[in-house]
Amino acid sequence: MAYRDAETLLTTPSYDLWEERYGVHAYTVATVISGLRGAANFASVFQDSSRAKAYHAVADHMVDGIVNHLYHAGQRRYARSGYRTANGYELDDVVDVSLLGLVTFGVLPAMDARVVETVEAIRRHLLSNTPIGGVARYDNDAYQREDDVPQEVPGNPWFISTLWLGEYEIVRAENLEQLHEALPYLEWCAQHALPSGVLAEQVHPITGHPLSVSPLTWSHSAFVWAVLLYMEKFQALAG
Repeated sequence: MAYRDAETLLTTPSYDLWEERYGVHAYTVATVISGLRGAANFASVFQDSSRAKAYHAVADHMVDGIVNHLYHAGQRRYARSGYRTANGYELDDVVDVSLLGLVTFGVLPAMDARVVETVEAIRRHLLSNTPIGGVARYDNDAYQREDDVPQEVPGNPWFISTLWLGEYEIVRAENLEQLHEALPYLEWCAQHALPSGVLAEQVHPITGHPLSVSPLTWSHSAFVWAVLLYMEKFQALAG
């Protein structure tokens, strides 16, 4: 609660989830908000209403901070990061799949107009335009990019990136037909698993062979979580 910018009420700078950039990141703020909501729920269980109220209040302030300081009016979508300058926040306008955390951590409504614009930008920029498919981390991602990958490919498709877009479809679904739109993302992961069932970190966008760490616990846990989320939503919608 104390590790925040006094003006914006967002978190103070830290490294992003990709361990590459130092700043104030939408994904980081979303996880902190989710953590505070969880802490508030625990406090309520133990009948500590004052703590629960305080945690929810800070979380609410941080949601306002995202809307007020991390929305890129020029791009008409949320920015993945902000950097303090003399004139306020300088926003990073690179499209990043981690922006989906604003929805999947329950921070902003899935069908909020600004969120929808953000998700559409992710689709336009990060869906792989090769027969392999999948979703890249962010535009022009050079990590583990091999020399034979065409320039127009945004980056290697990651399992977690693909699953996060599937999770968004699950969260936004209001009927079974919409929910089924999440299935291709789960199926993509199964199709690109090794014969043993192992999931790598990412795959080559042209050949589909696994790249980097394999198995990656993050990939496996994201798949399990997405399946559980799908089942829970299916049961709710099916009545």
